[in-house]
Amino acid sequence: MSSIDTQAIHAGRDDLRALGVHVPPIDLSTTYPITDVDSGGEAYEQITAGERGDGAATMVYQRLWNPNFDRFERAVAALEGAQEAVSFASGMAAWSAALLATVAAGKPHVVAVRPIYGGTDHLLATGLLGTQVTWATPETVAASITPATGLVVLETPANPTLDLLDIEAIAAQAGDVPVIVDNTFATPILQNPIRHGATLVVHSATKSIGGHGDLLGGVVASDSEWAVRLRSVRVLTGAVLHPKAAYDLHRGLQTLPVRVRAAQAGAQAVAAWLAAHPGVSRVFYPGLEDPSGLVGTQQRGPGSTMAFAVRGGYAAAATVASQCQLITHAVSLGGVDSLIQHPAAITHRPVPAEARPGADILRLSIGLEDPADLIADLDQALAAAARPLSA
Repeated sequence: MSSIDTQAIHAGRDDLRALGVHVPPIDLSTTYPITDVDSGGEAYEQITAGERGDGAATMVYQRLWNPNFDRFERAVAALEGAQEAVSFASGMAAWSAALLATVAAGKPHVVAVRPIYGGTDHLLATGLLGTQVTWATPETVAASITPATGLVVLETPANPTLDLLDIEAIAAQAGDVPVIVDNTFATPILQNPIRHGATLVVHSATKSIGGHGDLLGGVVASDSEWAVRLRSVRVLTGAVLHPKAAYDLHRGLQTLPVRVRAAQAGAQAVAAWLAAHPGVSRVFYPGLEDPSGLVGTQQRGPGSTMAFAVRGGYAAAATVASQCQLITHAVSLGGVDSLIQHPAAITHRPVPAEARPGADILRLSIGLEDPADLIADLDQALAAAARPLSA
């Protein structure tokens, strides 16, 4: 098997030589010619049932199939060590498809381990898609499973406090129940949950895979059986990835290993500096402290996202976020530029108070800037937060 760096560059591009091109063409067609009624009807039936559309007589319609998201999906599957992958219009559309598929199969109960991304938490808590959720700890997953359980949901590293969960241990507790892991923070470069017992892996491709803050997308890597179910949901709900976004995400994979490792190196330096700063009470970053022992085994590196608690509580944390000049005060992560945000006030606002991150916590996504410049920006922001306390 080729290294992950080589796969990132070449996966999903097997058809280019036959096409006589060096980079994938972008197919923007919303509809496709049908040679005859019978073959068109058979193709429509095949694709709407969740089968792949690349062997059909016609792709029929962009909501059903498109070669750009097919190439992107093949590449993600290769990087994750999965049989297949299915792309969606956003990370939340990907989560919605997985939940709808399990509800449709008569398994509406979900066991979920907090913390997870606030949007996913909110979706599960509302029961909007027909799911019922039991919130578990890593130790109580097995006890939370019922005959109606269709999925065990977890995120590692977890958003926003970077908790690391042992996927193999949770998969062992889950038994025959599929485990779905949000791998957005680690990316396929640092972690491959399927190799540790997960059945499905979800990414907000908007983040590190896209990497430049200019597109939305989501993707689920899985076995072929789940891929059929997910494609069927995508066809019926219309949550399809736009061909241009699919092209850009596929291109983003080519530089993903380099970007992830460079940002991770910068994060290590910033985290070490924050840990020594008197205005910071705690840094949440597995590159500094990893009681789980999973970095270097399950996860190939600590990544580029961290959180830190600011002395002075909410007011001080809010000041730091708003006073950053180089680091953008904005949600999202995994881009080439660094971002800072207050989870409890924004991304995790819908999460119940008892499970919400502390009001003193900020999440920081490190980009590709010089770490010294990021440290200087954080230094002046922390100084601004400390001034009212000492006045």
